Amino acid sequence: MVFQGSSAAISHTGKVRSNNQDSGYAGSNLFVVADGMGGHAGGDVASSLAIARLESLDRPFESTAAAEKELRDAIGDAATELIDTVHLRPELAGMGTTVSALVMVDDYAVIAHIGDSRIYLFRDGALTQITTDHTFVQRLVDSGRITPEEARYHPRRSVLMRVLGDMDPDPELDTFIMPTQPGDRWLLCSDGLSGVVDDPHTSKALALGLAPGRTADNLLKQALDGGAPDNVTIVIVDVGGQHPLFSGTPTVVGSASNPVGIEVPAARPGRTSWLHPNRQAANEPTHFEPAAEFLEELIEEDRRRVRRRRIGWIAGFALVLVIIAGAMWIGYQWTQTRYFVGADEDTVVIYQGVQQGIGPISLSTPYEDTEIPLDSLSDFARATVEQTISASSLSDARRIVQTISETAGGGG
Repeated sequence: MVFQGSSAAISHTGKVRSNNQDSGYAGSNLFVVADGMGGHAGGDVASSLAIARLESLDRPFESTAAAEKELRDAIGDAATELIDTVHLRPELAGMGTTVSALVMVDDYAVIAHIGDSRIYLFRDGALTQITTDHTFVQRLVDSGRITPEEARYHPRRSVLMRVLGDMDPDPELDTFIMPTQPGDRWLLCSDGLSGVVDDPHTSKALALGLAPGRTADNLLKQALDGGAPDNVTIVIVDVGGQHPLFSGTPTVVGSASNPVGIEVPAARPGRTSWLHPNRQAANEPTHFEPAAEFLEELIEEDRRRVRRRRIGWIAGFALVLVIIAGAMWIGYQWTQTRYFVGADEDTVVIYQGVQQGIGPISLSTPYEDTEIPLDSLSDFARATVEQTISASSLSDARRIVQTISETAGGGG
C-alpha cells in the first residue's frame, strides 16, 4: 500500500563549495540521499543519475523481498549507467556517489546503502544510526584502532572504501529490512550534516516534534552555523504522525532537481587568494575511493600518524618538564643570593637562602656560625633571632650580627 506519513527533503550548497553535488528524493514510498563525488561536474552527474534510476521504485510493493530485490537491481543499473556515461564522456572519469535509500512497504522499511551518507531512526526519544559508514576511519573504529570521537576529526575521514562509481558494475551494497511503527522518524542525510552536527544535537532537533520541513530547516541551520564546509542534504520521514500524506508530488532536491543537471558545465579556472589560500582546495571532491591494495598502506600511514602524535606528546611533556626544572633551578639560584640571621640549637647563625621551604625541602643552609650563645641574649633579642631576621645581603647580615653581639651579655 501507499506509505502513510509525511516527509520533507532539503539540500544546500553549504558555505564553502561553489556547487551542489548532493541529490535527494522524497516521494510516496521512496526516500533517497546521494552524495556525489568526482570534481565540479562529475559529482553532480553521478548523484543525479542515481536518483533518476531509483525514481521508478516510488510505488507500492507486494512484499519487502520484492522491494529489496528491485532496490539492488536499480542501484546496479545506476552503476552500469555511470560506466556507460564515462565511456561517452571521458572527462567524467572517476565520478561516483553514495546512495542511502529507504522504501516503505507496509510496516517495514527496506534499506539499501553504500558510502558514508547515513540513515538514522529516531524512536521513543532515542536516536540510532542504522547504516554503517563504508569509510577507512570506520574500519579503524571497528578494529579498535581509534574511537568514534577521534573518527569525527580524523584526516582520512572522507576516504570511502565502497561507493557507487564508474569502475564496478556490481557494487557491494548493504541491504536489510527493518520493522517500523507509527511515531518513528527516519533521517537520511549526507555527511555535510552528520560531519558537522553531532548525534546529541540531531536527536534534540528531532525530539522537538516539529513538522518534517521545519525539522529539516532546523538541522540545516545548525550545519550552516557550524561552518557547513560541504553540501548538506536532509530527508526526514515521519511514519504516521499528525499530518499523514496518502499521496503527493515527489520532492527532488540538489543537483537532481535541475533539469540540466546532467549537462557538464565548463570547467572553471582555479582562483587563489592570499586571504583564502585553501578555498580552492575546499571545492575539490570531498571523497576519495582508494584501490583495495592501498588499504594496508593507509592503515600503516595511520599507525605512523599515531606514533608521530605520541612522540609529539612525549616531546612536549619532556619540554614542559625541562622548562619547569629550569624555572625551579633559576628560582633556587636566586634564593642563594639571599641571607638571614637565625638560630641553631644554641648559637646565632647566618643562613644563606630564604626562610621558606617547599614542603620538606629547605631552601636555606647554615653559612656562618657566629658562636654568639643564645643564652647571652636578652629574651626579646633571642625571640627575634629565633623568628629569623631577613637581610638584604651578606654584609647586611653581618651588620645585624654585630648589633646583636654588642647587646649580648644582657640576657635575663
